[in-house]
Amino acid sequence: MASLSLPKHSLPSVLPSQTRKDPFPQNLKIFSKSSPSQFYGTRLTYSSSSSIPCSSSTKNLILAKVKKGTAPPPFTLKDQDGKNVSLSKFKGKPVVVYFYPADETPGCTKQACAFRDSYEKFKKAGAEVIGISGDDVSSHKAFAKKYRLPYTLLADESNKVRKEWGVPGDLFGTLPGRETYVLDKNGVVQLIYNNQFQPEKHIDETLKILKGI
Repeated sequence: MASLSLPKHSLPSVLPSQTRKDPFPQNLKIFSKSSPSQFYGTRLTYSSSSSIPCSSSTKNLILAKVKKGTAPPPFTLKDQDGKNVSLSKFKGKPVVVYFYPADETPGCTKQACAFRDSYEKFKKAGAEVIGISGDDVSSHKAFAKKYRLPYTLLADESNKVRKEWGVPGDLFGTLPGRETYVLDKNGVVQLIYNNQFQPEKHIDETLKILKGI
């Protein structure tokens, strides 16, 4: 009897492929633990069940431009009385520059009054205090008068200075951040402190560093 043979290439594969596809594309990362965010004084927690594309996580991250040991960009802004005030005016003495979200909000009012209540301690350390937000001059004037604030408030209505200093926002940039800088008498940053939810801590941390410079 003649035997029948078939070409090898016509035989179907009888075994399923053993190749296992990676369930997570290489462009995704999984975060399983709490990790410090780029926002000083704040922590963000990522769920182990979620995936975050690398491209978006790095694209939307706001990194501070001003760093400890450097001189920040100069600025000239109007104070609560409508007068131009330049950062260079304070050279030769320590300066506390704090950026806050807005006048008359609960956290910002608490912070402003805490700076007011400790103002004599700042004067004793030879330091000036400057508060900066995106509110206009009239808002600052009313805010300072209502709470008897003895220090300078500056109107950064276009948020130009905030952007130049690289002040990070909160809640993924949807809210203006709360950040405090301490400059020594040479205009060099000695402290950068960010804590959105404990505004009074800014005063404590600032006074600590002023004692050492």
